[in-house]
Amino acid sequence: MSDEIAHPGRGWLWLGLFWLAVFLGFGGGALTLAVLGPPPVPLALVEIAPEPVAASETPAPAAPPPRGVPESLARHVDPALVEFTAMGAMPRIGADGRMPMRAYARPFDRQDPRPRVALILGGLGLRTTLSEEAIRTLPPAVALAFTPYAPNPTPLIEAARDRGFETLLALPMEPTGFPMNDPGHRALLTGLSPGENAQRLDWLLARFPGHVGAVGALTSMRGERFAALAEPFAQMQLALSARGLLYFDARPGAPHPERAWGLTVDVVVDEPHTRGEMDQRLAVLERLARERGGALGYLGEVTPVSLQRLSEWFAGLDSRGVVLAPVTAMMRRPEIANR
Repeated sequence: MSDEIAHPGRGWLWLGLFWLAVFLGFGGGALTLAVLGPPPVPLALVEIAPEPVAASETPAPAAPPPRGVPESLARHVDPALVEFTAMGAMPRIGADGRMPMRAYARPFDRQDPRPRVALILGGLGLRTTLSEEAIRTLPPAVALAFTPYAPNPTPLIEAARDRGFETLLALPMEPTGFPMNDPGHRALLTGLSPGENAQRLDWLLARFPGHVGAVGALTSMRGERFAALAEPFAQMQLALSARGLLYFDARPGAPHPERAWGLTVDVVVDEPHTRGEMDQRLAVLERLARERGGALGYLGEVTPVSLQRLSEWFAGLDSRGVVLAPVTAMMRRPEIANR
């Protein structure tokens, strides 16, 4: 407590002695200081220094999420691999050459000599409850393809990436039977100009960053009519490749992607979508993996039957000497060098 507050009369006594010393020719100044000490400092002039904070107690400022990326997904997205455009946050190749197809790839022992099977499950985001069940129960080596038309995919994508799933964009393209089979209002169509299709592709890619690539199918629609046009199909692959993304062709028997890293699906497991047929097609997928060293399957929709059959099939893979691999472990170089 200040002496001025504790002894209010002392300040006046000091002031009187001070002027007496002045009158006597400053001779009494030393006596005044010796008896009463230095004059009190007014409280208004006292500066209180803040207590020092230990370095370990200073919170580090949180890094802001990449522009245009939902905050809940930001921890799964590398800011160096995001480009903000008029369409939104789009994937890109980093300045150091890193690509989303590798940066977001699930770890896998590539020295494992066992035959590899990989599987893409489509239709994620359309039916929330079934999508949640798939994310919760399936092994994370399965690739999950999210529809760009999902009403609220952010929590699902966040949960999938928390568990370590690789995610893909389900790419809507003009299918057989169009327009009766409608792939949606942003689909790539044979009747559109190259510029219009390029704008639509940008919109699709900007839905959510963090994907390793795209699959050319939206549920059971696999873009056969669009893929039949060589130039638009090649330009779409080139656009994906320029952004460091994989492309998986969901048409069994079609050539492997010519302009992008990726692979063509060997077996569509859920056509037709019955228990017996699915079991047979999973057996074919496993046989092809043994014969070729690896095989890729595709399921267009998440259903209770597909989840049950997959869970039972996965449970016995290891004992049969086959390993479930992420799709990034199955990718191959483009058939034709990108120009």
